[in-house]
Amino acid sequence: MKRNENIVLLSRDHHFGLLCSWKIRQGLKKKVDTTRIKKYIFYFWENHLVEHFREEEEILFPYLEDEYTARIQSEHEQIRLLVAQIKNEETLHLLSDFADLLEQHIRFEERNWFPHLEEKLDNAALDTMGKELHHIHSEEKDTYEDEFWK
Repeated sequence: MKRNENIVLLSRDHHFGLLCSWKIRQGLKKKVDTTRIKKYIFYFWENHLVEHFREEEEILFPYLEDEYTARIQSEHEQIRLLVAQIKNEETLHLLSDFADLLEQHIRFEERNWFPHLEEKLDNAALDTMGKELHHIHSEEKDTYEDEFWK
């Protein structure tokens, strides 16, 4: 599906999130030391997800406060809590849960929330949203050096 140009930046970020989930699963499948995977999760959290969540919450949420926005907010909180749990414990279960939740969250945004925004918001609102995003958004780059998933 073609994404509205005003929120396409966030869709591009989602590519990196899906890749993050895949990398974690590959590392788990290859029985890589969980400490290496945990470090990657923290890298990805700090360098990608914190800012991505902030952009969605500060720019997109105010435009349409409904059950979709509530679900996205709840999932952001679940992911934050999971990252905090992983700091204290690095079980395979938590690492796998993080990969699963992140992927499910991204897929819901792409398949449901973004199309919902595109349908419900008028062009003026989408344009304003796009200008705000372009002003603060930086291009995603995944420069993590430990390629544990290979």
